[in-house]
Amino acid sequence: MSAPILATKLFIPPPRPKVVLRSRLIERLNQGLASGCKLTLISASAGFGKTTLVSEWVAVCERPVAWLSLDEGDNDPACFLAYLVAALQTIVANIGKGVLAILQSPQPPSTESILTALLNEITTVPDNFVLVLDDYHAIDSKPVDEVLTFLLEHLPPQMHLAITTREDPHLPLARLRARGQLTELRAADLRFSPAEAAEFLNQVMGLNLSAEDTSTLESRAEGWITGLQLAALSMQGNKDVSGFIREFAGDHQYIVDYLVQEVLQSQPEPIRRFLLQTAILDQLNGSLCDAVTGQEEGNARLEALQRGNFFVIPLDDKRNWYRYHHLFADVLRMHLMAEQPDQVSALHRRASEWYEHNGSPDNAIRHALAAEDFARAADLVELIMSAMTRNQQYATLRGWLKAIPDELVRLRPVLSTGYAKVCIFFGEFGGVEPRLRDAEGWLDTTADMHARPESLATGMVVVDEEEFRRLPGMIALIRAAQALGRGDMPETVKYARRVLDLAPEDDHLMLGGAASQLGLVAWTSGDLDTARRMTAEGMANLRLGGYISPAIGGAIVLADIQIAQGCLHEVMTTYERALQWATEPGAPVLQGAADMYVGMSALHREHNDLKTATQCLLTSQALGELAGLQQNPYRWRAAMARIREAQGDLDGALDLLDQAERLYDANFSPNVRPIATRKTRVWVAQGRLGEALGWAHEQGLSVENELGYLHEFDHITLARVLLARYQSDRADGSISGVVGLLKRLLKAAEEGGRKGSVIEILVLQAIAYHAQGDLPAAIKPLQKALTLAEPEGYVRIFVDEGPPMAQLLLEAASRGIMPDYTGKLLAAFETEQPSSAGESPLLTPLAVLPEGHRDGEPLTEPLSQRELEVLRMFKTELSGPEIARELVIALSTVRTHTKSIYSKLNVNNRRAAIKRAAELNLI
Repeated sequence: MSAPILATKLFIPPPRPKVVLRSRLIERLNQGLASGCKLTLISASAGFGKTTLVSEWVAVCERPVAWLSLDEGDNDPACFLAYLVAALQTIVANIGKGVLAILQSPQPPSTESILTALLNEITTVPDNFVLVLDDYHAIDSKPVDEVLTFLLEHLPPQMHLAITTREDPHLPLARLRARGQLTELRAADLRFSPAEAAEFLNQVMGLNLSAEDTSTLESRAEGWITGLQLAALSMQGNKDVSGFIREFAGDHQYIVDYLVQEVLQSQPEPIRRFLLQTAILDQLNGSLCDAVTGQEEGNARLEALQRGNFFVIPLDDKRNWYRYHHLFADVLRMHLMAEQPDQVSALHRRASEWYEHNGSPDNAIRHALAAEDFARAADLVELIMSAMTRNQQYATLRGWLKAIPDELVRLRPVLSTGYAKVCIFFGEFGGVEPRLRDAEGWLDTTADMHARPESLATGMVVVDEEEFRRLPGMIALIRAAQALGRGDMPETVKYARRVLDLAPEDDHLMLGGAASQLGLVAWTSGDLDTARRMTAEGMANLRLGGYISPAIGGAIVLADIQIAQGCLHEVMTTYERALQWATEPGAPVLQGAADMYVGMSALHREHNDLKTATQCLLTSQALGELAGLQQNPYRWRAAMARIREAQGDLDGALDLLDQAERLYDANFSPNVRPIATRKTRVWVAQGRLGEALGWAHEQGLSVENELGYLHEFDHITLARVLLARYQSDRADGSISGVVGLLKRLLKAAEEGGRKGSVIEILVLQAIAYHAQGDLPAAIKPLQKALTLAEPEGYVRIFVDEGPPMAQLLLEAASRGIMPDYTGKLLAAFETEQPSSAGESPLLTPLAVLPEGHRDGEPLTEPLSQRELEVLRMFKTELSGPEIARELVIALSTVRTHTKSIYSKLNVNNRRAAIKRAAELNLI
């Protein structure tokens, strides 16, 4: 469940009924809009009427306006983004709905990805609009500054950003200024002119000053609006106005101190006490003020103060919520500390209690910390911690935990465990173990966890008893994740199994997490059956617990395991099912949807449907990075690289693999197909054997290495490299080592149930034997590979091998080995495009052999696949028209192919063609 949005932060302050109209400034703001500026910056110290001016402007600017009043809580990037979207939704109802959902996911994508998705949605807004960020000086967070910088640099043309602040934000202002994309108003612009000051003092504030007094006061205040307002309040009822004005001098802070004191002293004691005691509140309403002050009629007092221009600003249309002008509140708090320092903690504590009872735990915590009631703050944090971590509000949570004395945290096992999660999130791994040990120190895992926690340990403090009962399993889950991250598989198994033993039957998060961890361990060891079972079990539990995106992430793992097992049809089912989870009708597209299309692309590529494979990747890209898990950017590029390879664009494939390598994110999965190894395969295809052999040397690979699943892909690639070297230099003596390596690899893959690897190894064995001229030995592994591959529809695993495989398939076809499947594969060879100009067609070898040929020498004019099909028909009694109908081609095409066959075989009739083809083992 998401954290609630405080609606008053989105309220546009209405123009005041009595106000000095500042037409010259509003005209400048409108000019900035009309000229297409990206940003309006209103920057000046407190009391210059920044918010008042903008509220007047947006009331007349004739554009929809979204408003966000910022405070210290918005320094958390997740919180800032949530409020930013909420503000935008006040003008476009459903905009950013997916962003809000993704912010609550366990593994949200990068902030840049989230912003890209949001900006893409903004581009669809039909009307120009303004987003106002009021009080940006409350932000002291580099990540939030970076969010706003990214927004500004990619701001859609229909959106204009306006910022009010006491100090310049850390944004690229100089660049915007140089490009003419910035409208600025500063203190010199905002000061009242003499005429405006006279209007304000006499008409708005109801004074009747002489021109001389007005001029003197304006001159001494230097047009500072708050100073003039405070002066006017002080002069109301003052008999010696001229004397007051003569004494009115000094800098702004001095003036504020002096004038607020004057204002406070002139108020009845109940009002004065009300102002001081409620100064601790960022927002005010009647009930809250009554709780803090112990008085009554708080709402009536607020309304009266607002009517009397006492720096009280309404925050909603119904006048339920208000706030003091920030400068006024600052000075009130200083007076409170000076006059009633012993009351401050009690006031904050009352505010904390009110917020707790009214469903605002974050404000309750903030006031408890201000009261230095750390025990209360710790209680409240413990109760909200689970929701905070689920909503990714780790920055806020870390700030609270750091504010609580460590000796209190160590007494609270639930809080200590949550602190460990926060450390993991921020990469502070050194802080994880001490926190877990603190928590474990209070736990006796053999005790009855259903007993009340306070009966288990003296001195221990537990507020969230349900979370306490989950601690043994949660601690074990965290330890398992740590062990998996550092590659310690035995420790991962130990702790994951402990989770399964400890977790309640309905705790699907822990059960799903532990099963998934065991699946990853089994996958790493090559035990694919166990890996598949545990991963599927983990996915099922995560989905039952409502953790859909992690379950979709599990689908990627499951599919990779199924691919290794050679079960391509099941892989497609896995992807399609997970895609349904990610794209439920009426719900936002979830993280992982884009990843499913990347996976399906790889399957379509293997089936040689390159068009559909490419379309899947384009669909994934269109969904945006917001719909992808963390590993999607690198997986997408790796998948597109494979398509580029199939299209013959090997340089393009390498460029994509370079990008993928930089973006690699294992996400705990074993790196069984390293990008560097994939690049080596492309080098082999390019004939760059020196670089490929250099890779093998750097990796310490040789045909004598001990084999293991994690390096199986590397060793198969080594076999490819050495085989390519032998094919380029038949004098190379390493072919026997290659054959031996492939034999050992085949045995290991068969024993491990890795049918995908088995097929590839068999294909390489066939090519290796054929390269040595041993055709019968080559046909045997090829036939086995065909038998395993045909039910799953493999195509590219053969076609990617190029001419040597074309030769072998022609030979297999001539021997009647799986004719339908070999025919399909040979047809795929016909559609292949040469990867460089002038390269011979792929079906060159074994097509026609001249007299005196040596086995393996290509002919200048080979028979095409279609010519071979026509040639086989010559053995029948079918006529030309009947052959055309059988092959579903035109009669003229049959005649053309016949003429070409006769020419290439140097014959002049069907019978002679059949005889010659038999001699050449073509039929």
